[in-house]
Amino acid sequence: MRKMGIDLGDVRIGIALSDAMQIIASAYETYKRVNDEVDLKHINDIISEKEVDTVVIGYPVNMDGSIGNRAKKAEEFAKKLENFCKIKVVLQDERLSTVSAQKLLINSDVRREKRKEVVDKIASAIILQTYLDTNRRL
Repeated sequence: MRKMGIDLGDVRIGIALSDAMQIIASAYETYKRVNDEVDLKHINDIISEKEVDTVVIGYPVNMDGSIGNRAKKAEEFAKKLENFCKIKVVLQDERLSTVSAQKLLINSDVRREKRKEVVDKIASAIILQTYLDTNRRL
């Protein structure tokens, strides 16, 4: 079984998948949001096709540890996803994941236009990799 990482945005959702051994996270796609119903169905289709058993959603806690609007949206989406897909959903602290993704792309000389297209799926891979590293079975 695989794990899925999600970087949730208002316009786009970055999606990453682990390998079957749950060691490495790889960027999968940047999905342009339509509405919750269509978005949940799209994610559920990937879950079924790729045999995912856990979804890890980036949890944008404020730098001081407080819960803001973005974190509340992640909590709400996580509940909807869990109910719709009947799958385990966890929230993973994602502070600075998008910043890290931007830096990685800049250091790789990816042009600004292209960065906008891929930053969300790279951020989702960073979120998922953090989760995998933290929860690695020894």
